[in-house]
Amino acid sequence: MAEDQGSLRSRGARMAGSSSGSRNGGDRASTASPSGPTTTQASTPPAARNSPFLPTPLETVLLAVYPAILIFGTLFSVLSPETRGAPYDAVRQSHVQAYAPSYFARKDNLFNVLFVKRGWLWITGAFVAFVATHPTHRIGGSGGGGDGGRMAARAAARWALVTGWWILVTQWCFGPPLIDRGFRFTGGRCEVAIDAVKAGEAGKEEFFTAAACRTAGGNWSGGHDISGHVFLLVLGSCFLVQEVVWVVVRAGLKITGTGDDRAVVMADGAVKGAGVESGRTAAPHERHLGLGGRFALGVVGLSLWMLLMTAVYFHTWFEKLTGLLVASVGVYAVYILPRWVPALRGIVGLPGI
Repeated sequence: MAEDQGSLRSRGARMAGSSSGSRNGGDRASTASPSGPTTTQASTPPAARNSPFLPTPLETVLLAVYPAILIFGTLFSVLSPETRGAPYDAVRQSHVQAYAPSYFARKDNLFNVLFVKRGWLWITGAFVAFVATHPTHRIGGSGGGGDGGRMAARAAARWALVTGWWILVTQWCFGPPLIDRGFRFTGGRCEVAIDAVKAGEAGKEEFFTAAACRTAGGNWSGGHDISGHVFLLVLGSCFLVQEVVWVVVRAGLKITGTGDDRAVVMADGAVKGAGVESGRTAAPHERHLGLGGRFALGVVGLSLWMLLMTAVYFHTWFEKLTGLLVASVGVYAVYILPRWVPALRGIVGLPGI
């Protein structure tokens, strides 16, 4: 009898231990360390950053405007009966002026003569007006930190780089500009100048550039002519948009609801938000464009209109495409490349920072 009672007590003790172990095991499962594979606590993933190698979503939308304008203009030129029916001079990349289907199809229209032909002067004037009048670029900065002068100097450095690209492509590249070099490399030539050289009336250097060819009364013929108008209008307007928009977005202006979502690569390889390098806090009134900002965006608007007119009435689609691509190279080098090259960013900075 005593043995039976002892056996019962032994089985009860084992059952109690088993029950206690089960409860403790359940507690351990529910409170497992965060690094364990059985944790039941939900962890908040880190916010995904935009790639520092690519444009931000806001920039992507803004940049998409350019190919959209070129595509629309090209389709309009094909589908419009007036434009399609007007005689086109392939040598001059324009409609025969006497039968131009629109005022904007004429090369002597005032917008072309006074604005596009002097395009970089307008772009530079708009940039200077914005930097000179917006509080972000004043010496000391309105938000404190004494960074206004440094930001203005870096903005000037970016202008110098963009201007240098414009000069190399359209004006001078250790001789003829890249546009003229590309034309000659693809088989282009100045027909009248060649005849003049053969006759001994002109030197060989006179037909190495488009300007010299026109001066000699000749015409470019045979090669691929990158659209200088498209290049200028895209590069200049995108430059102004980058310089103006990021300044007011950094100050709190909401365009897409995300604010400044640019990402940069640090010297140690870490990817962080661009704001980590800002040494100041923008004042609320810096989100306003001011007179300089409005003037700059006015120049951007007129540039987009003339880009549309170029897309409708001038050049082939491939010439316009190459003009867009060459301009995009300059924009990427000045505004995207510094985000993942810290040494370059230390020199030219980023707009608004």
